[in-house]
Parts: sequence; structure tokens; C-alpha cells
Amino acid sequence: MVRVVFNQKGGVGKSTITCNLAAISAKEGHKTLVVDLDPQCNSTQYLLGDGADKLKLTNADFFKDMLSFFQTRGPEDCIAQTPFENLYVMPAHPELEDLQLKLESRYKMFKLKESLESLKDYHSIFIDTPPSMNFFTRSSLIAAKRCLIPFDCDDFSRKALYTLLDTVNEMRADHNSDLEIEGIVVNQFLKRAKQPARIVQELIAEGLPILDTYISSSVKIRESHEKSMPVIHLDSGHKLSTEYYTLYQELAAGE
Repeated sequence: MVRVVFNQKGGVGKSTITCNLAAISAKEGHKTLVVDLDPQCNSTQYLLGDGADKLKLTNADFFKDMLSFFQTRGPEDCIAQTPFENLYVMPAHPELEDLQLKLESRYKMFKLKESLESLKDYHSIFIDTPPSMNFFTRSSLIAAKRCLIPFDCDDFSRKALYTLLDTVNEMRADHNSDLEIEGIVVNQFLKRAKQPARIVQELIAEGLPILDTYISSSVKIRESHEKSMPVIHLDSGHKLSTEYYTLYQELAAGE
């Protein structure tokens, strides 16, 4: 299963959700891959920590090779093992920013789909996208079967949400008829605050596909980022670990 975690707004938790769901998949015994397509490299840093500075190849090398007449490098050449069993990452590099226009001009948007389909031994693939609708985001939406949309419970995010849903539906109609919106993940949720609860209930009343599991706001996530360790490995008994497990199970039940 290939999932893309997509939102054009930054700071909504795309990388955090991607890596924590992938970490649970790996801990469940499934060979799992995170594809980091954000030039900010947040998922790469989250999963590899200091090891990210020692990488010989990243997906920037893979995409550069894609521009050559004779492509010699496959996606498997640019995949790194993380410190966590069964969990792998195709790491990002800031050079992706400069590559996107060249790739788009050569109409390479379908190449990611072809490349990921060749990775037969991965049970789950999670794609982390940049906070913009660029070449890499479009390629991800073409490559994926399911789309998760993080939502951080404020009015700005709510207004952007309708555009996001339209974008996914447009990509489905034009490029990927298999793409499904798996659901909207309510993230950084404050249970005792009235405004987030009101906004979420209004979205549910509108018929939007809000997932049942909400991810709470917690400083534990910052600690998790700092230590380059998904929360299930950092503190398996923490409420965030429980929430991510519940979210993972909710998604698995819908497969």
C-alpha cells in the first residue's frame, strides 16, 4: 500500500504523522519505507538523526539520474536503513528544490509511480510531501493509492481544506483514478479547548471524511524530534503512542 501524506500548508504535522505511522507498521513486522520528498528533509532527519549527514546517496541522486539519457540508478540504490527494524527511508536532500523545474519540464511526473511499483518487497510505503503543490507533490499523488490529509484545527487550515480536497479530486480525475482520500487526520488537538472541537464537529456535519482518531497536542513530539525517535520507541506508554497505534489500526481496518 502506498500512502501520501499531503497538505500544502506547512507545520501541520505531515512528517510527524508519516514517520510515526511508518514506525508502527515496521514494529508490527512489516517491511516499511518512508519516501521523503520535502527539500527540508524533516522525515529524513527524524528517522536517521546524525546518520543523515553520512548518506552517500539520496533521492536527489535518483531524480538527477532520471534526467540522464541512460538511467542507471534505481530507487533501491537510494534507500537507507534506519536504526529501527523493518523501517527504511528514501532520504531527501535540499537539492530537490533545484531539480523540480527540470523534472517538470521533462514531464517525469509518472516516474515515481513506476519506481515505487518496482519495490515489491515493501508492505507499506509512506510518502512525505513538501508544503506546496509542486512536481514532487503531484508525483506523489499520482503514485499513491491512499491520501491522508493532516488538519491542525484552526480557521486558516479549515479554509485551505476545501481547496486541498478539490486538488486531490482533480488529480484523481486527470492522472490517478485509483487515488482515494483515506481521511483527514485531526492533529495537535486540544481536547479542553472549545474552538478546535467546534471546528471539527462542523466539518463532520458537512460530511467531510474526518477520521475517528485524533492526535493530541503534546511537547512529547518535540522531544521525539530532538532525539530522532518516533514516539512509540521513545515512550510506548505515552498517550501519543496510544493515539498513533489507534490511528494505524483505523487505517488498517479500512484497507
